[in-house]
Amino acid sequence: MADLLKLLLRVAEKAANVARICRQEAPLFQLLVQEKTGMDKNKKFVKDFKTLADVVIQEMIRHDVGAQFPEMIGHIHGEESNKFENGLGESVIVTVCGTEKETATLLATVLDGDQTAAALLACAIHRDATHILADTGTDNLQIPLCPSDLGIWIDPIDATSQYIEGREEGAQEGHLCPSGLQCALVLIGVYLRATGEPVMGVINQPFSQKDPAGWKGKHFWGVSCGSVQACSVLRPQDGPTERPGLSVVLSSSEKQAVKEALAPLCGPDRLMYASGAGYKILCVILGLADVYVLSEGSTFKWDSCGPHALLRALGGGMVDLKECLHSTGSGDCEGGHRDLGELTYHQPHTECPGADRWANLGGLVAYLDCQTLHTVIKELKGKF
Repeated sequence: MADLLKLLLRVAEKAANVARICRQEAPLFQLLVQEKTGMDKNKKFVKDFKTLADVVIQEMIRHDVGAQFPEMIGHIHGEESNKFENGLGESVIVTVCGTEKETATLLATVLDGDQTAAALLACAIHRDATHILADTGTDNLQIPLCPSDLGIWIDPIDATSQYIEGREEGAQEGHLCPSGLQCALVLIGVYLRATGEPVMGVINQPFSQKDPAGWKGKHFWGVSCGSVQACSVLRPQDGPTERPGLSVVLSSSEKQAVKEALAPLCGPDRLMYASGAGYKILCVILGLADVYVLSEGSTFKWDSCGPHALLRALGGGMVDLKECLHSTGSGDCEGGHRDLGELTYHQPHTECPGADRWANLGGLVAYLDCQTLHTVIKELKGKF
């Protein structure tokens, strides 16, 4: 199953390349600008190009994984529907075809005949991934998993609003980036179909840093399966720190009651805000924040599955906030993740419509240190 991890790293990099191409190539960038301005009254362009970019990435990952691991077909899930309506009112199902030319022809029907844009996308989709990310640090991994036991969640471009706005905001070393392209991520998570436990995750940050040649990306991976705990990220060092208090990252739209409850735990300027659920979890993984708290059910399984696996590989996890707040447990860390309301990924909320069937309805807390989790839960109990 190390081969699956290598494949996911390669297809995530292909996805990142599609995301970058959509901003770098003039014919595609004009479609992004069209979506950004919202001035397309004549439907000259596809209604929602950023969603098309999402779907193209999602279907590319689904195609490439299914080709190598056919036993996983039917268990590769994503955020987006692949059904589109073009400017002529025609319904088109976006898929990856057998050849680059066929895929370009299909995409041109969605893009109202824009052959140039369709060809650029098709070329990126059919790019040979064999030599992408040749050195991933996974060669010696032995992962005791079987493809027929696994499912996948894909978030093709997390924080799409930041991607479409395209602000190029910098961040100091050791500090998070509150908004901008750096918050847009490709997220792929693998879970056990029987239990919903996240066991493998890949995060690709297509717009990590910019140099004169353009944007460069970064990738991260983690495996948490039985005795195998491996991650491309080193766990931040525990122990005394020069900065007092916890560092907490939130959404800027978080409830005021939550902000007020957590503020006393934080040192000066350590109650922080950032865009994108995936990016906020990545900040915890990288040690840029101690914990991410979200009180609303506004994230979904595709947002959290991949990053959750990395947290588990580092000894942390991600729990349902509401479940923890209503828990009558002892508050120690001996019970393991399951007793703390750890999120799972295999069962929908059947009472909910549409995408909400796969929402993390109780909110969440992402953490690396169990004692930090309990401190946060204790502070939030009874506050909202």
